[in-house]
Amino acid sequence: MRKLRKDTVYHRKRLGEEVKIKKVELYIDGASRGNPGPAGVGVVIKNEAKKTIKEFYKYIGNTTNNIAEYNALVYGLQEALILGAEEVILNLDSELVAQQVKGEFRVKHPQIKPLFDQAIHLINGFKRFAVIHIGREKNKEADKLANKAINLSELKRQVE
Repeated sequence: MRKLRKDTVYHRKRLGEEVKIKKVELYIDGASRGNPGPAGVGVVIKNEAKKTIKEFYKYIGNTTNNIAEYNALVYGLQEALILGAEEVILNLDSELVAQQVKGEFRVKHPQIKPLFDQAIHLINGFKRFAVIHIGREKNKEADKLANKAINLSELKRQVE
């Protein structure tokens, strides 16, 4: 079970009632060493003030970079829904994933299609969403987390 960071505010209280976070920005990245190879995902969630409210990383086994990118998208969307966000801005450095989620490119790969379908299903849980393709230099935090997941898995295998 993951531990929540004590310094992070996920919900705000107002006059005794709980108010969920309305809008979040997701910075997501998937990484694969070898393509296919050991892969990880990294997600950074920021509030409207651009303050990081949650980070997530996970090793996902051996896979391709595109599949890692889609896994990162799915995990990020799930985390945003868990926080109760109603609006989400997706910041992706993968042009392919950004174009496919926007509906500008078709998804043909049989292993990516189920992840794409799941992502669209999760996106439908938000009142509003936007997809922004960003440069890698603007996605360094999520990239670090994805690589951290891979590094930790490699360390674990060395110890075993």
